[in-house]
Amino acid sequence: MWCSRFRLAALIAAVAVVGLVAATFDVRGATDDLLAQAQQVFQPLPKDMATPEFPIAPERVELGRALFFDPRVSVDGTTSCARCHQPSLYGTDGLAKPHGAHDKINPRNAPTILNAALQLNAHWRGDRKNVEDQATQALVGPTSFGNLDYASAMNRIKGIPGYLGMFERAFPGETDSVTPDNWGKAIGSYERALVTPSRFDQYLSGDARALSATEQRGLRTFLETGCTACHNGPGVGGGSFQKFGAVEDYWNETKSAEIDKGRFDVTHDEADMYVFKVPVLRNVAVTPPYFHDGSVIALPEAVRIMAKVQLGKDLAEQDIADIVAFLGSLTGELPDHFRNAPVLPPNAFEAAGDQATGEGR
Repeated sequence: MWCSRFRLAALIAAVAVVGLVAATFDVRGATDDLLAQAQQVFQPLPKDMATPEFPIAPERVELGRALFFDPRVSVDGTTSCARCHQPSLYGTDGLAKPHGAHDKINPRNAPTILNAALQLNAHWRGDRKNVEDQATQALVGPTSFGNLDYASAMNRIKGIPGYLGMFERAFPGETDSVTPDNWGKAIGSYERALVTPSRFDQYLSGDARALSATEQRGLRTFLETGCTACHNGPGVGGGSFQKFGAVEDYWNETKSAEIDKGRFDVTHDEADMYVFKVPVLRNVAVTPPYFHDGSVIALPEAVRIMAKVQLGKDLAEQDIADIVAFLGSLTGELPDHFRNAPVLPPNAFEAAGDQATGEGR
């Protein structure tokens, strides 16, 4: 009797062990399968976003960084790239719509500048070819730097002596290196270095433990819901133009005060009505408000709206929470050269004062 009971207990224990091992392999298999799916859709962020046409050189990055933070090139001395793309707000300004020179309001939300050079075009409507074009045209944009013309902007730069040598080092061999084109190239070089790798990149590189169980569940929901039809690649978006409101009018859910026709106003093609660039979702958890008009503050609400108006799906609260958890894994570390603002070259009168008093030596 005792022997039979012992054998029965041993058999039960063995079955339990086999079950535990099988369950472990099932979990590991599911984890490996999810990672494989993710690797087919996404890619880790590159070291930088340089291209053959727009290389990154240290001299250009140094110049571009200074120009990025300098408000003195704007018509009223208040606006710089950093006004709309603040380090403390992960490259945004936290406003529904940003303010430019003379406090004029831009018609669309300022998205984060972090990882922005990954996108196929700049601006929500794609009316800027790249970050260099965007920086150049901002010089004379009425809701950005507000200069009357490019000559006025370049004269403001030339009035700051320290920039002359920086431009010459960044663009050697040019008769006049202080040009709007070089302004754009310098700022573009700096912005192409603003890469923020996160735990998601570790995950894509093969470390399945980099994401929590909840984040992995959210990733699976993100994939199965169909979000990756538009949000894919290294930026988790930014690679295409899509109609906002593919299933139903977006403003019914966003409660937008104004209805923006999107890319239609650029191309005048009926097919582009309400079409916008798909935003990059890197750092999305820390860069509200959302959408082209900044009409939504909370990320869970933005996720709900996107599922409804783009995919025709009413997500359960748990699914929304899981997706939000996954999106949190896209938050990366700020580069040191962005987190800390540079010391800018002094104005001409400041430099003259330093020489007269012996200060600044």
